[in-house]
Amino acid sequence: MPRNEKTEKIVSEIKDKTEKIKRRTAEMSEELKRLLKDEIDALNQKEKHRSAEMLAIFAKHNFYVNGFTPAELRTTLEDLGPTYVKIGQIMSSRVDLLPQSYCKELEKLRQNVSPLDPAVARAVIEQETGKKIDEIYSEFRDEPLGSASIGQAHYGVLKDGTRVVTKVQRPLVADMMRKDFAMLHKFADLVNVVGEESDGKVIDFRSVITELERVTNDELDFRVEAENTKFFKENCIGDGELISCPTVIDGLTTERIFTMTYVDGYSIADSEKLAVDGCDTDELGRVIVENYVHQVLDVGTFHADPHQGNIMVSGGKPYWIDFGMIGHITDKDIDKIQTAVKAMLGKDADALVNAVTDLGAASDQTDRAALTLDAEAFIEKYMNAKSVSDVNMTEAFNEVMGLAAKNHVSMPGRFTVLARSVTTIEGVIEQLCPELNIFDLLYLKMKERMLKNFDLRTEAVKKGKEILEAGKKAAKIPALASEALNNAVKGKLKMNMELTGYEKPLDRIGHFLRYTVLTLVACVLFIGSCMLCSADIKPILPNGMPLLGVAGIVFSIALAIFSIKKLK
Repeated sequence: MPRNEKTEKIVSEIKDKTEKIKRRTAEMSEELKRLLKDEIDALNQKEKHRSAEMLAIFAKHNFYVNGFTPAELRTTLEDLGPTYVKIGQIMSSRVDLLPQSYCKELEKLRQNVSPLDPAVARAVIEQETGKKIDEIYSEFRDEPLGSASIGQAHYGVLKDGTRVVTKVQRPLVADMMRKDFAMLHKFADLVNVVGEESDGKVIDFRSVITELERVTNDELDFRVEAENTKFFKENCIGDGELISCPTVIDGLTTERIFTMTYVDGYSIADSEKLAVDGCDTDELGRVIVENYVHQVLDVGTFHADPHQGNIMVSGGKPYWIDFGMIGHITDKDIDKIQTAVKAMLGKDADALVNAVTDLGAASDQTDRAALTLDAEAFIEKYMNAKSVSDVNMTEAFNEVMGLAAKNHVSMPGRFTVLARSVTTIEGVIEQLCPELNIFDLLYLKMKERMLKNFDLRTEAVKKGKEILEAGKKAAKIPALASEALNNAVKGKLKMNMELTGYEKPLDRIGHFLRYTVLTLVACVLFIGSCMLCSADIKPILPNGMPLLGVAGIVFSIALAIFSIKKLK
């Protein structure tokens, strides 16, 4: 089966599996109710005043004046509490939803979450499995390996000797986050516009909330991450001798707990331990990059958050962990990216413009002439580049995204997710083995792919058709030129001209003229109404003034105030 058909099939399968997962209302055992009684009472009490509290926090940060600046958005989320800090962390990776400056600011968010009570963690596992801890584990450590706003991880050893990690969801977090999202939807109209000084971009806060709610719901269901992990194990790892990832323990994985095999290792960023273990960092880096390139170009599904904490080393072998975020890309997407890279290295501004508009979706505001000028300026910057090695591809990638945004070409989320993922893994590799260039390997793989997919007969037919079409058009030139000259001599020549780039100034002029005319109409109406007040016209008000004249004065004043306000 061709790669594109295979990729689409397996991506469709994983989406179907996660969409068919039935989410159930959080049932709580009597033991959990007893352990969490104080927290439940406090949450119920807080819920009564939560709307007022949220509104007060929004007001404190002056959202109604100029919208949220990046720093104000971050501090507002911190003031709203751990739920919103988690939302902000998710938002920081979504450059398709928020401008770059907001994402960078939200990366500063840090969670200060108290560990879950060990008795509560045990009670959640027992509730989800229907078994006692001692029936499942021969060893279970109460001290968590890590703790976050949604859950925390515990080390354990199963009865058969398998060493595992069990992620346990905080019992009240799902209900709390869903209620908070319901309130955020109510406040969406109040904070619908987010000011952005550098990007000049207006953000639809309601659509951001809707997308974040979808992503958060997936994070709240550990079965989604379990499916992602199994998918990677089966399709992206390849040779398990070189690189691997944890194995899912299906019998101990539900919506609220997720159990996988334990990776007894350390982060790829721990250079001291790498040195002590005698690891060849260049070889480690090469294995990681080759596998990542395999994910993107061969499988079409890649780790969307490959930071240093998500790449572990155990026994000298790298392991991918944490598959809460994965990205998908098709063969056609890769073809478009290849075209953009070729256009940049070939110094072809028109081809780059075509590639950008093909990658994204142009809008009514897209001005091709302005986009071409920006593309020429971009290419000028990299005029001396002979290969990918001569270019800071991360910077170039971000500049192309910025060029698209500036010219109102919206990029699909999958491209921005890929861009961020590539940027993240490049940073990891740069620290691990600076001599290794991830983009050289990507480009070599792309060239191999192009040669593999190149069909001489198809290309010859395609070029032949292009030449034939060009010949037909060229043959018409003398006749068209003769007709144009004849029309010019007879005075019948007509020219159609289109002005571009003046839409906004013309709109402003139209707006000004429209309300200026309304103001003049109000003045004329006021003068006419005053004249009517001196005439003997019925009906007459108790003060002796004609009703029609008084109504005209009131209406004219209201119209004048409305028009003058609109002129500001």
